[in-house]
Amino acid sequence: MRLRSLIQGVLRPGILEKVKSRFAVLIAIFSYGTLQQPDVQLANYGRLLNGEPDTLGGYRLEPVEIDDPDVVSISGKAVHTIAVATGEPSDRIEGLVFQLSADELASTDSYETGAYVRIEARLESGRRAWVYVAA
Repeated sequence: MRLRSLIQGVLRPGILEKVKSRFAVLIAIFSYGTLQQPDVQLANYGRLLNGEPDTLGGYRLEPVEIDDPDVVSISGKAVHTIAVATGEPSDRIEGLVFQLSADELASTDSYETGAYVRIEARLESGRRAWVYVAA
């Protein structure tokens, strides 16, 4: 009888989802622009993100015109910023590191336009994260 009670407890609705979410692999992404906006987060992920400050060295921000009307509608901006590699240690971009699921990273890939490419970079804290930079 005790085994039956244990099995029924494990099979309660929602338990499997809770277990999966607890052990899900999270992916670090460094954001310096519109992904920090609450409206953009809600549109892409259906939730607000909590981020930790960090810095990307050897890059500077430049303006980039966005040609995707859906992205402009979500962000409210026709001009975003884009990280351009300079290799100069004095060039630094401050931003936030967010933890995303694989599905959320795929949503981010869809949101970022062709002007951006996703690379893995080492941030000043020493952690590695995905970053969208100039293509």
